[in-house]
Formats: sequence, structure tokens, C-alpha cells
Amino acid sequence: MFTGIEEVDWASMKHAYGTADDVPGLLYGLASADPAERETALDGMYGAVHHQGNVYACTLACIPFLFELVADPGVRDRGGIVELLTSIGGIDLDEDEEVDELDEDEIEGVANYAMASAAVAAGSPVFFELVADEDPGVRLAAPLALATLHARPGRVLALLRERLPVEADDEVRLALVEAAGRIALRHRRLAERAADWLSRLAAEAYPPGLRLAALAQLARCAPEALPGDVVRVVSGLLRELRAGPARPEPAVDPSGGDETATERGTAPTLVGQLRELSAEESAGRGTPWATDLLRTLHVGLDDRVADRTALLSDQLRSPDPWQRVDAVRMSSGLMRAWRGSYDDLVRLIGAQLSDPEPRLAEAASYALEDLFGLAAPAGDALAARVAGDPGAWVKEWASGPPGLGPSVKALAGLGDARVLPAVAAALERPEVPHDVGFAIRCLGDAAAPLAGVLRRRLGEVGLDEGAYDRASPLLAGLTALRAGEAAPEVLRVLRGAPEYRGEWLRTAALRALGSFGPAARCAVPELRRLARGTGAVATEAAEALWAVTGDAEAVLPVLTEGLRAEQARDCRAAVTALGALGPRAGVAAPRLRALLAHEELWLRVESAIALWEISGRTAEVVPVLLSAWEKNCHVRVRVAECLARMGPDGAGSDATRVLRAELLSVRRHKAMDGGYGSHDTHEDEKLLALCRRALLGHTGKGTTS
Repeated sequence: MFTGIEEVDWASMKHAYGTADDVPGLLYGLASADPAERETALDGMYGAVHHQGNVYACTLACIPFLFELVADPGVRDRGGIVELLTSIGGIDLDEDEEVDELDEDEIEGVANYAMASAAVAAGSPVFFELVADEDPGVRLAAPLALATLHARPGRVLALLRERLPVEADDEVRLALVEAAGRIALRHRRLAERAADWLSRLAAEAYPPGLRLAALAQLARCAPEALPGDVVRVVSGLLRELRAGPARPEPAVDPSGGDETATERGTAPTLVGQLRELSAEESAGRGTPWATDLLRTLHVGLDDRVADRTALLSDQLRSPDPWQRVDAVRMSSGLMRAWRGSYDDLVRLIGAQLSDPEPRLAEAASYALEDLFGLAAPAGDALAARVAGDPGAWVKEWASGPPGLGPSVKALAGLGDARVLPAVAAALERPEVPHDVGFAIRCLGDAAAPLAGVLRRRLGEVGLDEGAYDRASPLLAGLTALRAGEAAPEVLRVLRGAPEYRGEWLRTAALRALGSFGPAARCAVPELRRLARGTGAVATEAAEALWAVTGDAEAVLPVLTEGLRAEQARDCRAAVTALGALGPRAGVAAPRLRALLAHEELWLRVESAIALWEISGRTAEVVPVLLSAWEKNCHVRVRVAECLARMGPDGAGSDATRVLRAELLSVRRHKAMDGGYGSHDTHEDEKLLALCRRALLGHTGKGTTS
């Protein structure tokens, strides 16, 4: 095996973690009789040789030897090697990428991807033989490898159709169907042929799992071919799957044909951890693969929010707790990405909070955590869970500070005072949860009874290197409550901030003092002293001084000087503070106008808003705001706040058109593939409310010229 491997100059090549002279050992490890060694080798291939999907020179050099491994029936776990080859050769290059815009390393990377694709495609005919291999793991991986890599997709599609009637393994049959969908997506000329086959599979007397797989692939590649009553059909298939026989436990071949989890678990690898998590998630499920099919179906249904909501609602009423776990998680994904009417769905998720299955109740808690006001239909269920489980009020982590439990955060996000006992208890812990300030901000005036304990705990904070971590959640809570009686404690922190993270701590203290307004007069001498300094702290001190004293003359020189800051973020802070002064900051208007053309988008937006706050003139600022709106979705809430205060008359017809278009969009404004912020749904709902308010009538000030 591996003829010529010693002739490759591995030491001259590199992978993600240095020289590639260890690659031959990884290749030999893939052929080992020891399951732990095979797993370690595969982990090393993904971790170093194909790190995060990258293709290096050593990755290319491995390809012939990987094909040698998959063709040898004596090698175990070849399915994993087939998947590795599929990943190495299946990267789709962006045809729109301009080569002259790439640097030298990027050009080399693109060339490596192209060579890998060509090399793996050249060897891909071997996968035709593997679709009938004795090892079901190999048969499971081969169809997707062919659909991704083979240069004759029509021949592959024909093979998939031929293979399906003779394949005995249920999961391999699903892989054959998935491969057809992948071909339809990658080769549009074959989409109609693939969709025709998938439609017949979905409609004829096939097992429910296979029909569900066909519907999922139709949703991806030919949604127009889905049945009109797709929700009813899928719900019926799920009921059939529930009624089917339980999945038998996998047999263990005493001759070594199938290693036990204990034997494999001796290798502490990422691949092993992922497999163990998958096994744990699948434990007790009759049809664990149904989850992936439903996810695929939902991706294909895309913006058909009503259909997706109806399907999930039906799942949430299922007697099978695992179908409900899946439905809760997929509901969370739906609500994060799409706008819709979710009251009934949220109410059903809330009903899962009392389920005896802990994973279901936990999934429901996390699904509600980031919904804020949208979680209102589950408010009573959240309150009951919080009251009934004090042990879950705070969640400890292996590293980092503790945090509030998801149900506590969800109830606080509703502004529901029934969460107060949980937050009060959290404030008495030796280490206060890092997000307690968030909860208090959501509760607003309802959290006023907590001001005393916040003040006491802040007074107990030692001003050492850990001061910021301990004080910041308390300062955030006091800021939210505008608890001016805590000014002496905040002033102590401001004066005694240590060097480590000292600027962060001073900023948090200054913002607290500013929120107190005139109640923080005891801090005026310190604020004046800090305002005479330079940089971000001087700007923050001036802003707080204005809030406490209303003395515009004292702060204007500091803030106008801040407009000259080298760092855009420091300049932005001064701009925002000047806007808060309104017409009193008229002297800064010329400089703000100049900043409307600044290269930093956020600084342009804040300068436009501040200029309107000062002058009341909209003609020069609205085009800047609308341009930023189109270029960066993250500025939209801030822009909409300003447009809402201007009203439609002040903002003009262009703004009205943009606002109406936003309200007509079904997609949440910050929804993206592969990423999500915990406040994204809340921010989107806020944006919609602001758009409606902006279109209702003139609420602003000033003129339009």
C-alpha cells in the first residue's frame, strides 16, 4: 500500500500547523486495524491537512493515497475517507471572483482548490463501484460523492434510480435521494428529470421516510413541484413514522466487524466527540434521520412562513417528545430569520417548558430566551418554570462568569416582574451573573426594588484587577434604573479604577453617573477634572457633565475637540454627545457636515443624525441616512429612530418608499446564513415598529430645507 509515499517530499510542504512531515503517519493511521488510531488519523486530516476546508500542497499530495484507501475493502471506516475526499474535491469556486483582486496567498489557494477538484473528479469513477460495497458506511457516503464530483451527472442520476430498489439499508436509500437533489441543484439541465423522479417517490406507495426525503429534496430543487397540501402530507408522514417499529439497536460483530463506542472512545478527538454527540442525540429516537429531512424541507420552503409555521405547530402537538424537540429548535430558526405571526407557535413552545423530558424543556427555554416581546404568549409558562426551578436561575460555565438561566432571561425580556425573585437571588451570589444588568434594563421601573442591593454590592467591589468584571453588571443595572442614590458608590469606582481595564470601568461609571442626571451632582468636580483630559474618557466625562449640570458651555469645547480624534469610534462618541445638546451645539455644525463624507459608514450616520438634532434641517442628512440603510443592514434601527422623529413630511418621499419596502419584506433585516446575534429578533421587531411610527405622521422638528 502507498507505493511512492516515501518519494514525496513531505517535509517541504506545510499544513495548518507547520511542516507536513507527519502526513504519512496520518495516512497509515487511516489504514490501521485499531479504531482509535483510525479516528485520530481522520481527526488529524481534518484538523491540519484539510483545516477548515483549506487545500494545501500536502492535501493535493494525499489525494492518490486516499483513493488507494477507499478502493481497498480491507480498510475499515472507508466511508469517512470518502467524505474527506468529497470535501477536498467538492469546493465550488466563485466564478465572479476577480483574480487581479486576490493577493499571492489567495491566488495559490484558488489554484489548489481547482487542482483538488480536478484530481478528485478524475478518480471519482471508483465511487461507482462503492455504491454496492458491503460496508453500509461506504454505501452511505458514495452517492453524495458521485453527485458532487463526477463529471457525468446524468449517468450518476441513472445509477441512483437503478440502485434504490435493490438497496436494503434505510439510511443509504435516503442518501440516494439526497444525491438526486444535489444533482438537480448543481446541474439545472437535469433538474426536471430529477424532480420528476422525486415527485414519483413522494407520491407512490413507498415507506414514509423515503417519501419525506423526496419531499425535502423537491423543496430544495423544485419547490413548485411540491403538493399543494404539503403540510397535511408531511404531517401524515410524521404520524406514520411515529407508528412504525422502533429502530433496533445496532448489532456488534464479535469478529470485530463493528467496534463498540467504548473501543472507539479511547481517542479524544473532535471527530469522536462529534460522533458521540450525534449518538447521544439519536438515542431513543426511532428515526433519527427524520430531523435532517425536516431541516432540509424547511430550508427549501424558505419564505413560505405560513406553511412552515403550520407544520411546526403540528409537530409541537406530537406525542413523540423527540419530534417536539426538533420542532422547538426549528421554530427558533424560523422566527430568527423570518417575520410572521407566531403567537400560537410561541404558546406551543411554552407548553413544552413543563414537559418531564429535560432536553425538551431546555430546548424550549433557549428558544424563548431571545424573543423578548414575541415570547408574551408563553409568559405564564415561563413564570411557572422560573418559580418552580430555583436551581436553574443561574447557569454556571466551565470557564467564564455565570449567567442567568434561559427561562429567567426570557421572562426578564418580557419585562415581567414575576422574575424579580430570581434576579434578586442572583444579585446575592458571591459572583454576580454577567448579564444581570441586561435583565434589569428589560424590567425597567419594575426592577426599582433592586436598586438597594445593586448599590450595596457595588460598594463591596474591590478595586483590583478583577474590578471591571465584578462591577460592570452592577453599573449596568444602576444605569438602567437611573438610581441616583448610588452616585457615591459609582464615584468611588470612578476614582479608584485600576489600570487593568480601567478605561472600560471608568466609561461604565461615567455612563451611570450621566443616567442619574442632577442626582449625581456630588460627582461634578470629578467630571470636570476628567473632561479636561483627552481621548474617549474626556468625551464620556463631558457627556455625563452635560446630563448632570446642563452646562453646554462647559462641555462644548471638549466635544468639539473630540471631533478631531484619530479613531473613528472616539469621534463617533463626540458626535453623538453633540447631537444630545441639540441647537446649543450649533457651532459644531460645519464640522459635522464635513463628516457626512467620512469613509467610516457609522460615523457618517451618527454625524447626519447629530446634524439634524442640531439644525432640524433634513435635506442634507436624509440622503446620507438612506444610503447607509442600503449599504449596511446593521444601521437600520438607528436610522429608523431618526426617521421616526422626523415623520414622513420631514423625511420625504424617498424615505417613505424605503420604510414601506422594509415593512413588506418577509426576511428579518439581519438574517444571515451561518450567523445569529442574540438580540437580532428583538432588533428586527423594533425596526418594524419604528418604520410604522415613521409612516404615521410628523413627530419631528425643524424645517426641510
